[in-house]
Amino acid sequence: MTRQIQNVSFSPCSGKLTSLQRVRPSRNLTLEVVEQIAQEIRSGRLPPGTKLPTEHELMEALGVSRTVVREAVAALRAEGLVVSRQGAGVFVADESRAAFRISADGLSSIEEVLQVMELRLALEVEAAALAAERATPRETEAVEQALNAIDASIERGEHAVGEDFAFHQAIAVASGNPKFSELLAFLGRHIIPRQSIRTALDAQEQRRYLQRIQNEHRRIFNAIRSADPHAARRAMRDHLTRGLSRYRCLAEQRPA
Repeated sequence: MTRQIQNVSFSPCSGKLTSLQRVRPSRNLTLEVVEQIAQEIRSGRLPPGTKLPTEHELMEALGVSRTVVREAVAALRAEGLVVSRQGAGVFVADESRAAFRISADGLSSIEEVLQVMELRLALEVEAAALAAERATPRETEAVEQALNAIDASIERGEHAVGEDFAFHQAIAVASGNPKFSELLAFLGRHIIPRQSIRTALDAQEQRRYLQRIQNEHRRIFNAIRSADPHAARRAMRDHLTRGLSRYRCLAEQRPA
């Protein structure tokens, strides 16, 4: 008997793939892979104990990199949907396991945005400090490239949501602790509040707003590049605290 993951077909015993539609490049690739597999698990089409395809098979069938596959599996594992068995592979977890998750549709209220921002404070402030202590030259360069990508997106008149997420993810990777980047990969782009809460800003206001955020990002990067963990911690805390303040103002301005 075969099980289906979207357009994927494979045997629960052998894990052999027969067909698969490639992931659309316009979306966050890790998030798309996570959503496809998670939907099959939650729907019951992949019951507990089912073995997932191998890492190589997923790479080939989905047309994504090894990093994307590993981040997706890490996110599914963090959500409690799959478990890794040494020497055997990755299996759908016991359905009784509870899982923390944020809906793939995003945050539905300003209150949820505030909750996630507070979670990020607890997570990313220390990640930035560790990045300042541990980042390799290559990882520091990756943070700088992500910073430059935000500038380019702003110049194109875009919201820079994906680029913003990539910047924070690059810092998490530079922390040297893979659990930071795994958790951010699991949370996904919904950690960037402006994706979930739209405000009535015209094009010029939007640009000024993003440039203020980018100035905060630049202070974080400068502290990491200078290998100053105290400055990195302060800069990240300032950045996220300012974000909390911005969205608390929105919450206070809501109609009763």
